[in-house]
Amino acid sequence: MKKVLITGIRGQDGAYLAKLLLEEGYEVYGADRRSSDASYWRLEKLKIKDKVKIIYMDLLEDSNVAEVIREHRFDQIYNLAAQSFVHASFKQPILTSNVNSLGVLRILEAIRMFSKDTKFYQASTSELFGKVIEIPQKETTPFYPRSPYGVSKLFAHWITVNYREAYDMFNVCGILFNHESPLRSIEFVTKKVVNSVSKIKLGLLEKLEIGNIEAKRDWGYAPEYVYGMYLMMNHNVPEDFVLATGESHSVKELIEKAFSFIDMYLRWEEKDGRFIALDKNGNIRVVTDKQYYRPSEVDFLVGDYSKAKNVLGWEPKVKFDKLIEIMMTEELKELEKLRRNENTILQG
Repeated sequence: MKKVLITGIRGQDGAYLAKLLLEEGYEVYGADRRSSDASYWRLEKLKIKDKVKIIYMDLLEDSNVAEVIREHRFDQIYNLAAQSFVHASFKQPILTSNVNSLGVLRILEAIRMFSKDTKFYQASTSELFGKVIEIPQKETTPFYPRSPYGVSKLFAHWITVNYREAYDMFNVCGILFNHESPLRSIEFVTKKVVNSVSKIKLGLLEKLEIGNIEAKRDWGYAPEYVYGMYLMMNHNVPEDFVLATGESHSVKELIEKAFSFIDMYLRWEEKDGRFIALDKNGNIRVVTDKQYYRPSEVDFLVGDYSKAKNVLGWEPKVKFDKLIEIMMTEELKELEKLRRNENTILQG
């Protein structure tokens, strides 16, 4: 049985990847910092919490990372851990860089010194492309990141490539475009939208407050993307791959699609430099607010997954409309369940 370590085990991708690898017969370890807000709700929701071995590992601590890798000598390591919130990276650029950049270097150095046969996966991101030079973006497209998060990931990407070339290590980078699911955290725009729209449907919220509705992204379905990670790590040659859907949709389209799922259709107006959206009764349901804008915006991303299709046989099946349907269905179900439970407690 192969031993695999997943950093970022508590996140969306970490949970889905753990489930996949367990089904494939791997012995799965999850690295965790034991932070005060530690929660394994995603692993519990996927019914795999008791099947994953959690070990202490902090990417900020050199000796700890080295000790874990020297002791276990994993067959594979998937590095999904990061300070992954772009907006937060402008407020915490040093922490973001320490985790996202030097954290990767700490892992690579430990592998190089103590476990050279370990295969390594680095979670790169479409945010590397930032102010895009080419449309669509592919593996050879020049990078131009537009946030401390993107810049920190740029270092991580290139140091992973450098160690592959310098030390003949099996290192791969998955340049994944936005990928979502019901396990997304509320800090991401897709989750924020479906959560707010679902609450509006249930009478729990009056309106959605949002940032730049004109930004366009390539959104896919997370379980399909973690399968792409798995294919990269089990390919016979270490290479980098873009995973994407090849479609781009605006945040405005995302909002409209979510509202249409609850049969609420919006009329947009521009007022005092802000966009507002009203329902058929004239109620304001969406308001844009500059506080949610980035200091430097990434306006347009759309990926070319041709290489992944041709080399790995990977291609997305769930596109934008189906993705929003999946997320809205699950969000409404969870909120209704939560409301029933609260009513039961109040009545009991």
